[in-house]
Amino acid sequence: MPKQSQLIDPKVLPIISAATARHLLLDAQGLNIDQASSATPTSRTVTQIIEKMGFVQIDTISTVERAHHLILAGRLPRYRPVLLARATERDRKLFEHWTHDASIIPLKWYPHWHFRFERYRASSWHRKHLGDKADAIVDAVLKRIDREGPLSSRDFEHSREGSKSSWWGWKPQKVALDYLWRIGVLHVAARKNFHKVYDLTQRVVPKHATLEKPDPDHHIDWACRTALERLGTATVLEIAQFWRAISITQVKTWLNEKLPSAEVISVLVESADGSKPVFAYALPDLNKRIASLTEPPTGMRLLCPFDPVLRDRARAKRLFNFDFRFEGFVPAAQRTHGYYVMAILDGDKFVGKADPKFDRTTGTLKIGKIWWEAGTKPTKKRAVAFEKSVERLASWIGADRVKIES
Repeated sequence: MPKQSQLIDPKVLPIISAATARHLLLDAQGLNIDQASSATPTSRTVTQIIEKMGFVQIDTISTVERAHHLILAGRLPRYRPVLLARATERDRKLFEHWTHDASIIPLKWYPHWHFRFERYRASSWHRKHLGDKADAIVDAVLKRIDREGPLSSRDFEHSREGSKSSWWGWKPQKVALDYLWRIGVLHVAARKNFHKVYDLTQRVVPKHATLEKPDPDHHIDWACRTALERLGTATVLEIAQFWRAISITQVKTWLNEKLPSAEVISVLVESADGSKPVFAYALPDLNKRIASLTEPPTGMRLLCPFDPVLRDRARAKRLFNFDFRFEGFVPAAQRTHGYYVMAILDGDKFVGKADPKFDRTTGTLKIGKIWWEAGTKPTKKRAVAFEKSVERLASWIGADRVKIES
């Protein structure tokens, strides 16, 4: 628990230590759960943790396991992928759309996505890929789903006639499906073998499909408040980038409106990497949040490169003094570490990086190399703790054995 000196004084500009700021972030992002004592989760638990975090990023890469499952398993050690499917496809408590990337989001916030639907509709980006036949292709795809019910891209046949007829190799009908989903007409009703199955939004979530778009001021207020709730402290840029729903100018205007009434407070957050403190913001319950913090759980955890505490590279460097970059899209010769590297979290500190791969043909989770952070000694105790974290990950993904090559 933080010392009293770390609690804020409303009469002066509060200075928040980097340690307190990262504890707030880890707590807000659900990483303060004791791995040993946590209860067996349910689909309801999964919905609750995603609401606490805000959203969970989806990614196709399955070097170890898909990102959304790894993110949830890092918080709920007994998590099973079927629970997420139940929450989205059976309970209809979550939905799939865009934040900074494709994500799974609590359905209760669906009306706020009308603003994003309108932006995609106004951009008409699909016309760049479908050309003069765009309207006809979109209309044909929509009519077929209306008539036949849920369909995936695989249900639409198309003879490819060169790269001009597709986007990223996509057939025109897939572009049309994606466009209709982006503008809210279609909904991802399910996933089969990770392929999206689309249906009319009004059939999948009829109640939410009829909800009106919020007032713009309410939308901005929602975007700022929910971001601050899930970050603890945040700069203007971090608030704007959390949902990627509003602009930096809109965030600044909101802050200027709320600061005089103390609906939001200004703070200085110290940096763990030696850089100067940054001017940031928090909600007025910051004292209460700090006072209720507990020590981070003991033991190591491997976090996937898309984990929300890592995706903002500058913030991770500032609060954890941890420089982490996903290198999957970096040419192999230019990679510092590897294609798919996971971060090693020990309590509230990132102490290293590991290069894992799940060889499904042999049932082996392989750790190719370990890079310990400067100042982190690879002691025997630390090696044992790391091996335990790898064994837990292996057990969770169903690996029969572990091979640490480094």
